[in-house]
Amino acid sequence: MSKTKKNQNSNTIALNKKARHEYFLEDKFEAGVALQGWEVKSIRAGKVNISDTYVIIKDGEAYLLGAQIQPLLSASSHVVCDPERTRKLLLKKRELDKLIGASEREGYSIVATAMYWKKHLVKLEIYLAKGKKAHDKRDTIKDRDWQRQKARIMKHNVR
Repeated sequence: MSKTKKNQNSNTIALNKKARHEYFLEDKFEAGVALQGWEVKSIRAGKVNISDTYVIIKDGEAYLLGAQIQPLLSASSHVVCDPERTRKLLLKKRELDKLIGASEREGYSIVATAMYWKKHLVKLEIYLAKGKKAHDKRDTIKDRDWQRQKARIMKHNVR
């Protein structure tokens, strides 16, 4: 994360922009993340990547897989730092039940789209999502290009 972002007091730590391109995002959830001390320090330094993350449900609990939090060089020597360890997500029972039902019965995926600060806590924005097919991705790109072209035309005609 750049220093200009930090100076603007932005709460966003990391984004998964690829998720909006790869999936139809439907239901949004906010989950806490169970972290170790060295991970929080690394997150404050901006050494986190959630671009290839996904959420699995195991034994009635939600876990974040694929998130990379790089340890700082000044991390203590007696702490074993695993940058890609599985991290537990903290959700309410009702939210977990909804996620379990949708992912097991209806074929939804659970995708992390953003990591951000909420006061002093690290939160993860997750969505129930359906995967896009190739033609859906082309339609999305075509719509985005048309919106951009329309904005250019309107801007040009106003002058």
